[in-house]
Amino acid sequence: MEAVALGTGPATLRPLFVGQNGGVSSSRGGATPLHQTPFVEIPRAEWAGLTPGNGPDLSLAEIDALRGQGDPLDEREVREVYLPLSRLLSLYAAATRSLSTATDTFLGKPASVTPFVIGVAGSVAVGKSTVSRLLQLLLSRWPDTPRVELVTTDGFLLPNAELSHRGILDRKGFPESYDRRALTRFVSEVKSGADAVHAPVYSHLTYDIVPDAHVEVARPDVLIVEGLNVLQPSLGGTLALSDLFDFSIYVDARMSDIERWYQERFLELQRSAFSNPESYFHRYAALDETEAKAEAQAIWKRTNEPNLVENIRPTRSRARLILRKASDHTVDTVYLRKL
Repeated sequence: MEAVALGTGPATLRPLFVGQNGGVSSSRGGATPLHQTPFVEIPRAEWAGLTPGNGPDLSLAEIDALRGQGDPLDEREVREVYLPLSRLLSLYAAATRSLSTATDTFLGKPASVTPFVIGVAGSVAVGKSTVSRLLQLLLSRWPDTPRVELVTTDGFLLPNAELSHRGILDRKGFPESYDRRALTRFVSEVKSGADAVHAPVYSHLTYDIVPDAHVEVARPDVLIVEGLNVLQPSLGGTLALSDLFDFSIYVDARMSDIERWYQERFLELQRSAFSNPESYFHRYAALDETEAKAEAQAIWKRTNEPNLVENIRPTRSRARLILRKASDHTVDTVYLRKL
């Protein structure tokens, strides 16, 4: 294998195909060839063989706290999938730091350290938030990256009032619903080594930006940026957010599975968070199960599926690494771009 050494022998480089449901596959099986891509396909068993023997351990309580709704994360998944990934990321971070030092030496400048920036992309309900939180904790346990910050792009959504003014409130989550310039500027400032940079705060209770609230990011070793559209290419030759990433991850699954996960999550929220009178979605709390399922399906078809098809999934091939999930939410294959 050209990218990393596998414990069970070399991985093979196979062309990838995309099926009607949108999942990546290395076999045709009725899938339509998308294009050959420079990824090494690593089956789950081989990837698990890369688990470092001296890696950080997470307690069951920590795993429970990280688990997202509908995402059955367990100790085995952490050990076999995310521990090797965190080690790979720590190696990339160290290599990037060494290259930066070498460049400063070449230029005759004092050595400077800037954060290693990771982008995590994927559909609604695919589990990218859980992946991001898990990597944040695991990376912080490696000695070279103790300070890891996580920022979601939700904080850079335009306020609901502005979305309504522009007539795009029903397109929330689409690229045009974000303050992309502010988001790119934020990551640029963090990456340039600014002492402290502030990001807006988003409330999932009120479904809106929290006025006069912010989170501070102060010179981390690693910054993780998680969001639907973080891998979007440049518009009109301007700097793209993805241009600032040192590593990028796309969390992938068949579209039919993601739709089912979204509906299951909607039903869980409808029975819990939506019951709060302060919730933006409180109007759904009184629906019976049949009505709730119908509403979830309607929202998926109206908003989430078009955004996935038009904007999110087309950026998948821009990622450095793809985590492909099976129908039970477990990762069954890793695709790593060749160096």
